[in-house]
Amino acid sequence: MHKNSDVLISSVEGNRQRLDGGAMFGNAPRALWERWTSPDQQGRILLACRALLIEAYGKTLLCETGIGAFFEPKLAERFGVEDPQSHKLLENLDALGLGEEDIDYVILSHLHFDHAGGLLPTYQEIQQGKDRLLFPKAQYLVGQEAWERATHPHSRDRASFIPGLRDKLKESGRLSLIQGGRAPQGLLPTELHERLEFIYSQGHTPGQMHSLFHGTERSVFYAGDLIPGTHWVHLPITMGYDRFPEQLIDEKAQIYQRALKEKWLVFYTHDDLYAASGLQQMDGRFQPVETQKTLKRFLL
Repeated sequence: MHKNSDVLISSVEGNRQRLDGGAMFGNAPRALWERWTSPDQQGRILLACRALLIEAYGKTLLCETGIGAFFEPKLAERFGVEDPQSHKLLENLDALGLGEEDIDYVILSHLHFDHAGGLLPTYQEIQQGKDRLLFPKAQYLVGQEAWERATHPHSRDRASFIPGLRDKLKESGRLSLIQGGRAPQGLLPTELHERLEFIYSQGHTPGQMHSLFHGTERSVFYAGDLIPGTHWVHLPITMGYDRFPEQLIDEKAQIYQRALKEKWLVFYTHDDLYAASGLQQMDGRFQPVETQKTLKRFLL
């Protein structure tokens, strides 16, 4: 039986999607990345949109919400959204015995649609006039710099943001903009405040905010789009979507030093097979080890 002071983490799948493999692997040639994953006839590869659920001290925190099912059919097809009529994140939370009203905090690393779209109902519900933010009791945590990027996007990534989502978040009265390595005093219970740390990266998008949660035995790092999955652990592998690929490589190298020293569990949002892994450095190359396909109330 778990105690109230235990820290439990789970991987919660949302709707999956398919994106162009060349875009996902940046300057890595197709002859290389095809060894890792098989593209469909349109050259797209399967990607998870996986959330990290943290249950600790009687509170529930959800790191991101995935792509959701809000897209109109034409765009859902373009972005390869699987089961676009179902909100898989909610279904899989339900399988853990949790409804949307049970989530106390939703932490968003940035506001691109494949990380924040799950805040919205399905397209069918929106068409029926049920356009709202999900998780009605949750505080929404967003990094200040990521918020500013969504407010004033560059033409290169303007299409990555969901029209109207910022307004919904702001009007909810439950939005907290984060600056620095900790949440504002009073936002979280003391025990959670001491365990939750924020680390920022700039290479993918300005102010991407990564959650680092310190358990009793180990810490879990929500890698977001800094390290989308195990294939991207290798330093030179970046995405074509990244703002500054060379900077991102440097940021990964810096993160790895601490991750190795402190034996972090790295959580992957987009890996089609693995939810998390440890890291090792062998012959100068960083590699995933102890890969976990799923996490279900894993004691941290």
